[in-house]
Amino acid sequence: MIEGPIDFCPHCGTHLEQQLHSGKIRPSCPNCGWVYFPDPKVAVAVVIKHADRVLLVQRRYDPQKGHWTLPSGFVDAGEDPREAARRECLEETGLITEDLQLLDVLFSQEHPRGASILIIYRAAIRAGELKSGDDASQAGFFSPQNLPPLAFASTKNILDRYL
Repeated sequence: MIEGPIDFCPHCGTHLEQQLHSGKIRPSCPNCGWVYFPDPKVAVAVVIKHADRVLLVQRRYDPQKGHWTLPSGFVDAGEDPREAARRECLEETGLITEDLQLLDVLFSQEHPRGASILIIYRAAIRAGELKSGDDASQAGFFSPQNLPPLAFASTKNILDRYL
């Protein structure tokens, strides 16, 4: 995946020009005809309820460092989004999940480095011990009536919709 502006053709090295292609102005190679179509960033989030409480993680890094969100992260190239959801949840909370069910797919890019497509799953806990890890500084279960400061509007919208 190419991030940021692209100025030269990755196939022949020619300086790209802005040309109309497929209904949009896109960086295009006047030499070999290659056209740049940026790929969206895809992320997953996991909603886990236990004893009428929801699992949240506190962000270790910006954006929104110190605020709370659902266990979530980017889908790697070639990775099944369900596996990405399981992986991210394990990395951030120490919990192994099962019974993943698709809840929703949202388009929402709240910051420039964020995902534009967010796939949300509901899951159950199969095993593990709750402990924060990776890019989560804390992990815990919260009552929907007593949530900590949330990192993103999408987190609030998901919790409002699915709790």
